[in-house]
Amino acid sequence: MLSLNNAIKLKAKAPLLLHSFTLPTTKITLVFRSVSTPLNETALSLNTTTPNTIPFLPSPFLSCRAAMTTAACVQVKEQIELTETEKKIFDRLLNTLRHFNLQTQLRVAGGWVRDKLLGKECYDIDIALDNMLGSEFVDKVQEYLSTTGEVAQGLAVIPSNPEQSKHLETARMRLFDLWIDFVNLRCEDYSENSRIPTMKFGTAEDDAYRRDLTINSLFYNINTNLVEDFTKRGLEDLKFGRIVTPLPPKATFLDDPLRVLRAIRFGARFDFTLDEELKKAAACDDVKTALAAKISRERIGTEIDLMISGNQPVKAIDYVCDLTLFWVVFSLPPKVEPAVSEECYRLSAAYLGASWKLIQLIGCSNFGDEQRRLCLYSALFLPLRSAAYKDRKDKKIPVVNYIFRDSLKRKASDADTVMNIHKSLEKFLSLIPSLLSNEDIQLTEVDWGREFDDVPFTSKLRVLTGFLLREIKDFWRVALLISTLLYPTGTECSQDIIDKHFQLDKRKNIFVSVDNAIVKLGLEEVWDLKPLVNGKDIMNVLQLKVGGPLVREWQQKALSWQLAHPSGTAEECLDWMKETHSKRIKME
Repeated sequence: MLSLNNAIKLKAKAPLLLHSFTLPTTKITLVFRSVSTPLNETALSLNTTTPNTIPFLPSPFLSCRAAMTTAACVQVKEQIELTETEKKIFDRLLNTLRHFNLQTQLRVAGGWVRDKLLGKECYDIDIALDNMLGSEFVDKVQEYLSTTGEVAQGLAVIPSNPEQSKHLETARMRLFDLWIDFVNLRCEDYSENSRIPTMKFGTAEDDAYRRDLTINSLFYNINTNLVEDFTKRGLEDLKFGRIVTPLPPKATFLDDPLRVLRAIRFGARFDFTLDEELKKAAACDDVKTALAAKISRERIGTEIDLMISGNQPVKAIDYVCDLTLFWVVFSLPPKVEPAVSEECYRLSAAYLGASWKLIQLIGCSNFGDEQRRLCLYSALFLPLRSAAYKDRKDKKIPVVNYIFRDSLKRKASDADTVMNIHKSLEKFLSLIPSLLSNEDIQLTEVDWGREFDDVPFTSKLRVLTGFLLREIKDFWRVALLISTLLYPTGTECSQDIIDKHFQLDKRKNIFVSVDNAIVKLGLEEVWDLKPLVNGKDIMNVLQLKVGGPLVREWQQKALSWQLAHPSGTAEECLDWMKETHSKRIKME
């Protein structure tokens, strides 16, 4: 199939309109007039022997200059192909217009248009209305459906909430198992010290220019089946993989600094190039100050989490670092001890990159989505694992906890899991030599606790590994992966290691060998192991009337015995406890 590898734009105030027509089976020469230099014409010859469908924009002034000077790098579909479900949804909406004789233009906005043109499925359908509120139109749809015997599956109105970046009322309706959002077209005016704009009804062009990026400013007009490009460069930037703001970037970012992080996220997600002027604006002090002052930490945390959970987390964080936004995003508490170097972010990025590549080498199937996400966070904050500060009660708090809970406003369980992974590293590093050699050695580097003093030397490796895995449960492979980046013990990330790309093949071999050893020991799900004896059994052996620390100590000892004797029975464990307890009493 023949297609034009060029971004064509209209020299007029009307938007670019994308639809299709069929070329005859002959050689055709199309003459395009450049928008910026009207007197220069460029002839483009199209050789075809079969009918072909190409994008066509009905205007005498078309430009293909960008295509002639820039190699296309992104495959963009010539027209939007609707799924059967989308056809049914749009059909019901158009029938509503006809039923009530409404003159409303229905436009799907933003990400759905972008993704469909890129050939990706998208189930997030946002419809912009040009002359009524979303709630008013939803009422009309519901009324129309009632005349056909159909019932809307769900209705909801989400009120405006500027504090949460919800600037206009949004109506929601569920059609054919998809939630559809309806909102009116709008334009925005921002005050100097707030990212919350004053909203008013606007045109489709107003709405397009208020959006964060040109690739997100495209509309699909349901009434006409056309893609509309009111910024006159959204299609071009999509085709050539560019991240650009519709208006000057610094003004755009100062109006809403969150757009900086959105630009980074979309640039990484689609592997697009950030516009040079956009990068300069994103890195300037005014924008960084506005990002810190005007954007809630929840919103920043959400964007970062989407980056880390996305398909290009390393590229996203590299952008954050390159634009000198790292400490704006991952802000630190005052008086951190030991002091964190300004250049520490480079190590963080290096560890993140190494862990991401190591996951690919080992195999993504070994890690679930949540394990992968928290593995990357664990690597990113690895250089900060020993840093702490004192809160108002003079209590020592890990800096990693502060970043999760205060800088990013993430859930407490994320902070706890990453800190537990960091806490486990020292123990894992002490076990790796034994697990690699499959031999028991003296484990003197780490204080494992008194409850392991009675463990037989030949069983100590299985027991200690079992207890460690019970502490971190199904994140043990994450902890092992992070440990391999620090192995051998005491190895820290240095420029030399970075230059050698962490020698990831060797670290992969270490991971695989240790993983196999743990599986061979039968410990891969040891946290599900049910204790052979319970607290009551222990109290009977010790002849205690109430529980307490002593019972807890013996529960640990009993579990140690169980791990050392994987085929042992409850009776054998109780006999061992009685004998051991009797010896202790005699010695005392």
